[in-house]
Amino acid sequence: MSDSKISNTNTISLFKFVSKLPSFLPGMPKRIQGMYLANRNARNQAVGLGVCLELACKRNPTSIALIYEGQEYTYARFNSWVNRIAHSLAAMGTKKGEVIAIFVENRPELLACIAAIAKVGAVSALLNTSQRGRVLRHSIDLVSPTRVIVGEELYDACEDVSECLPSGWNSRLYLPDMDTLSKNNVIYTVPEGWFDFAADVASQHNENPLSTKKSRSGEAFCYFYTSGTTGMPKAAILTHGRYMKAYGGVGLACLQFTKNDRAYVTLPFYHGTALVVAWGSVISGSAGLVIARQFSASKFWPEVQRTKATAICYVGELCRYLLAQPASSEDKNHQVNTIFGNGLRPNLWLEFKNRFGIERVMEFYGSSEGNVGFLNVFNHDCTVGFTTVPYAIVKYDLEQSKAVRGRNGFLRKVKKGDSGLLLGKITANTPFDGYTDPEKTEQTILRNVFNMGDAWFNTGDLMRDQGFNHAQFVDRLGDTYRWKGENVSTTEVENCLNTISQVLDVVVYGVEIPNTNGRAGMASVTINSDDAFDAGAFHRYVVESLPAFAVPVFVRVSQEMEKTGTFKYKKTDLKKNGFDLSLVKEPVWVKLPGGGSYQLMDAEIESAIRAGDFRF
Repeated sequence: MSDSKISNTNTISLFKFVSKLPSFLPGMPKRIQGMYLANRNARNQAVGLGVCLELACKRNPTSIALIYEGQEYTYARFNSWVNRIAHSLAAMGTKKGEVIAIFVENRPELLACIAAIAKVGAVSALLNTSQRGRVLRHSIDLVSPTRVIVGEELYDACEDVSECLPSGWNSRLYLPDMDTLSKNNVIYTVPEGWFDFAADVASQHNENPLSTKKSRSGEAFCYFYTSGTTGMPKAAILTHGRYMKAYGGVGLACLQFTKNDRAYVTLPFYHGTALVVAWGSVISGSAGLVIARQFSASKFWPEVQRTKATAICYVGELCRYLLAQPASSEDKNHQVNTIFGNGLRPNLWLEFKNRFGIERVMEFYGSSEGNVGFLNVFNHDCTVGFTTVPYAIVKYDLEQSKAVRGRNGFLRKVKKGDSGLLLGKITANTPFDGYTDPEKTEQTILRNVFNMGDAWFNTGDLMRDQGFNHAQFVDRLGDTYRWKGENVSTTEVENCLNTISQVLDVVVYGVEIPNTNGRAGMASVTINSDDAFDAGAFHRYVVESLPAFAVPVFVRVSQEMEKTGTFKYKKTDLKKNGFDLSLVKEPVWVKLPGGGSYQLMDAEIESAIRAGDFRF
């Protein structure tokens, strides 16, 4: 979107770039080590989570590795537990490369099982704990696991899809919902046909298994599932080598935690932000990981204070939820100096830093399956940061839904300050490991981009080139639409609407109106419970703050927004239902052509719109 009212190019000047260099220099030895680990070709060397955990344990065995609901685990204690799980799995006959599905909520057992599976050389399929029924069945069928580890808290959901679970006396492993490491003879019941995994683990020895040293960079470490907001989930492959990129590139080279640091993480560990970026960075410094079962805005800062956390892992919506809480004199009463994560919107960036006294925002960009990532190494504001990997931001035609090729048949890069489609070059050092489905993998690759025979990973994201290898996230391609001959970025419109005092949540998307070109903007908003929707105030604000083509035509006043486990909005149903009053049971307001403010839509108005009586 080009209009200055909602465009935030925030290009990086030479002065701005150079001014940040002095603060970057003190940690250079560790940064160099981290970049070496992140980029080395370690095909014949042992790498991965198991190797890194054992190294952290060797360096600082008595340091706190994990904190959960008042329980503390040192590195020695946690690593010994992981070893017992690994020996239990090995005794069952688990082989290298075998897939083990894990269906456990955020608790220590989840992390211990993932680390143990890595030590054995098997692959963790990290099932999204919010999945149920058909979607859960699909996710399990995608990877054909030989075993499944299920927590008591999710047993009922698993029973509903029992026909797709592996069979055999020790293929269905059950974990009671309790502290299984220190259960102290607590009695619990194991369902019929399930194996008492916790009891078997307790009987194993705790030495480091020899198999840890056999994991190689090109081998799969785990499968992450895409959110499935635009279709059924895909299983993305993450290798041990990709894990090392986060461990070295983010942990050692950038965040540089020490054994005195503690990172508070409320995000689900079935996704890479928590499991790979956060935990990998923590282990790289033998620091402490503080985990919560789930996110709670009201309990967040008290838990941060109680656990003496020095860093927070975030996604953008988490930060917005925290800002929505009433301001308090306790807002800066904590030890946090760094937050790291992705999706912090530019309009909230400085407000969050100032209100909560945050010195460093380590925003990053990347995906579980992608081969290109950015990290805000130099602590600039409102940027996903800097990258050293080969990438390109190319011109993209939103109307045709494809990258623009010139007369020579090759794609064209955008100018500094402009936005386009982000691509990551596929090389030996920046491979695209893809999905378990080869067809899905090939669909995500663009070939003959700048030269015949080259190959690039299509991120599906629009980014703005800020200069000096920095970029700013603009939007997901599926969330950008064209209206009145202009490209509209939903993220940038959402940034504007989020500043309206009565608005709590907002999702913007494009909907089709019969006999018009492109898609009209529609905003689904939730408002403060004590307020009624003030259509007049909302209208005055948007027409003053947005160019005419970006002003939403429809406003749906929703009770709540449905989200995925990582706080992403599920837009598929919102788009599908549009302004169809037979499907939408909540109030829909419309800004009719030639009219003044928004008016409440009824069946008569909807019928007139569909008949083409209004010229949008």
